[in-house]
Formats: sequence, structure tokens, C-alpha cells
Amino acid sequence: MAKDYVSSSVLILLLILFYSQRTYSASIVKFLPGFDGPLPFELETGYIGVGEEEEVQLFYYFIKSERNPKEDPLLLWLSGGPGCSSISGLLYENGPLTVKLEVYNGTLPSLVSTTYSWTKVSSIIYLDQPVGTGFSYSRTQLVDKPSDSGEAKRIHEFLHKWLGKHQEFLSNPFYVTGDSYSGKVIPALVQEISKGNYFCCKPPINLQGYVLGNPLTESEIDWNHRIPYAHGMALISDELYESMKRICKGEYINVDPRNTECLKLVKEYEKCIDRIFESHIISPDCDENQETPPDCYTYRYLLTTYWANYESVHRALHVNKGSIGEWVRCSQKKPYTYDIKSSVPYHMNNSIDGYPSLIFSGDHDLMVPFLGTQAWIRSLNYSLTDDWRPWMIGDQIAGYTRTYANKMTFATIKGGGHTPEYRPEETSIMFQRWISGQPL
Repeated sequence: MAKDYVSSSVLILLLILFYSQRTYSASIVKFLPGFDGPLPFELETGYIGVGEEEEVQLFYYFIKSERNPKEDPLLLWLSGGPGCSSISGLLYENGPLTVKLEVYNGTLPSLVSTTYSWTKVSSIIYLDQPVGTGFSYSRTQLVDKPSDSGEAKRIHEFLHKWLGKHQEFLSNPFYVTGDSYSGKVIPALVQEISKGNYFCCKPPINLQGYVLGNPLTESEIDWNHRIPYAHGMALISDELYESMKRICKGEYINVDPRNTECLKLVKEYEKCIDRIFESHIISPDCDENQETPPDCYTYRYLLTTYWANYESVHRALHVNKGSIGEWVRCSQKKPYTYDIKSSVPYHMNNSIDGYPSLIFSGDHDLMVPFLGTQAWIRSLNYSLTDDWRPWMIGDQIAGYTRTYANKMTFATIKGGGHTPEYRPEETSIMFQRWISGQPL
């Protein structure tokens, strides 16, 4: 009888160990291939299983604040796409490392420290999502097709499980942050967390607000404002712009096929911007998938792809062997349901619930131009508490800002592009001021 009891106890213990391993695996990373010496910050990588059978394994990089991780804010960072690895944020936009920009010589690309990391004042979870992005993968073929609203729920589940394994961060102020396409998912995720705190999920997440850079919000608003933006930046002529306004009547994306004159004008516009690098209109237009010159911004994406596919890098990051094929920075061809047509209602609900937000735009981004962002912010109909003014770094204008009664701050980054990587120092200073409650 005693033997049976012992056998049962051992079996239960093994099942618990198996389940906990299946649910969560994490490792501390002290060295990374390509970086000289031990990492000057605390890095953890791991997987969190989500879904009924935890078939989806979401991979994350977690970097502790370099200042005071016990009290500093905790951020979740989501890159856009959908399907772009959060390593884009870590290595180009606001992390403590970046890829050294040099001509590839066939050996492992080098990593170097940055001066502008947001981890100087906050801890950051960089999450690869949806499934199939970066190092995140599925254990089975039978996984629901990712969607905007579905990702808000999955990421919410991820956060509760992650915090369950890192309970020392439960009391830290928590913010959801990201850029580009995450402008569709993050406002929905903020609402999901807020509702969960009230109705279902304990312990509550200490949600304090959110940050979005050049966010895709409502495609028609964002993309229709490309034409007036292109005109304002002297990419198209006065005559073409006036004709487009008169004949297309502000609708340049979903043009009525019977309006053939408008369609011709749109083609003329497309010819004018054909060789413009839309993410940063003053940078060279280069193909990131080819051996582009090292003075191209996209050359660093090529170097990162080489770096992330080294077996030694997989071992250092503790990537599950055989879990993915080739690592790609952005896997945007995978099935995905775009079911949030506009995130404006989510912004409205989050404002009603009292969550502050920082919305910023690089003013040289044609992909999601600041004119469209300003248009949907105006549609919220909130009064101004701090009117349009320059914000300064030293004696230099770094951009312009205004703040609304719903605790939403809008800011431009002068000379910036679609993501913070084009002006990382300025973006970092802006973030540090906002997160500490200071005026920009």
C-alpha cells in the first residue's frame, strides 16, 4: 500500500514538473554571440504557453531596468507587422544593444551597446507575437488563425502567466508600448486588461497607461492622409494635389472604380513617390532583402537576420531546438485576420477609464503620416490642456507637442520616421520625461 502511495506521489510530482515545464521556461542570458564581454544588463529569455492546451509558445526577451527594477515601470513592447519580431524594438529602437553597422564579411555580425535605451528607467518585455513571429511557434498544426482581437486576448493571457512567474513585478506600474501595426492591437489590449482587472483576472495587472509610435489606427484615415502629407513635403505638385482634392474628394484609397479620372491621378501620385523610402522619406530607398549598401537603414535588418540564424545565437538565447525553420524579422505572409477596422473606439474607452497615453509620430514618415494621427485624435473631441508648442532638448527643437483633457499627449519627433530607430536619442528623452510625469 505504501509502495503504491509513493508511486502515485512520484507520478503526480512528475506530471507537475512536466506541466510547469510545458507552461513556462526561462533562462538568464549573461553572454551573447557578437557582443564583447558579459552583458551590462540583466537579460532573460523564455517561452510562455497560451491557449487551452498551451499549443502556442510565445517567446520573449525580458530586460530589467538598469536603474531600480523593484520600483521602475514595467513595459510590454509589441512591434508591428503584424508578424515583425520584437527584436526590432530591442536592437534598433529602444533597447540597450544594437547591431554594429558594418559591411558583412561572412562572419557573425557584431553587437554594441547603445546610449538611448528605455531600460535606463524601465524594465521591458519584448514579445514575439502572433504565433509564427520571431522565435514564437506552435506545438501543433491546429491553431486558430491569429487576429487583432484574438491577439489582445492571447497577450492578456501571456501577461497573467508571465506575472505569475515574476510576482516581484506585480506592484510595478505597467504600460503597454509599441509602434506601427500594434496601433490596432494595443488599444484593444489595454481595454482587455482593464476589463480583466474588474471582472475576471486576479491578481490585477497594475495598468497605468500606454505608448504608441506612428500607430496604424484606422486605415482609411491614416492612408488617405498620405496625399496631403506628400504635398506638404513637396513630393507632389500643387496642381496634382488640387486636382486630386477636387476629383477624388478626399478618398484616395478605396476609389470608386467608376471614377476613372481619380484613378489616373492616383497613378500619377504613385509615380511621384515610387522611389521614396516611405518609413523615412529622407533616407535612401533600399531593398532590405538584398545586399544593400551599409549606409541604408535596412542594411541592419540584413545583419540581424544573419545574426539571429546562427546556431550559437539560438543556444545563447535558449531557443527550443527545431521549433522554427529560418528566423525572419517580419513574417507578414502568414494567415491573419484583420478584424479591428478602427482602434479609435478603444482609445475612447481607455480615455473614459482614465488611462494616460503618449502618441508620437516621426514627422518624416509617409507610411502612417502624422496628419492622419492628428485627424483621429481630433475625432475624440477632447479639449486641449496644453496647446501646440515645441518641445526642447537643450536649446534645440526636438519636435512639437500638445496634450488633451483625456490625458493623451501627442508629440512629433523632428526628423523622425516610422519607428523610433530614426531618432532614438530624441525618442528616448521624450519617453523618459513622459513616463516620469514631466512635461515634454
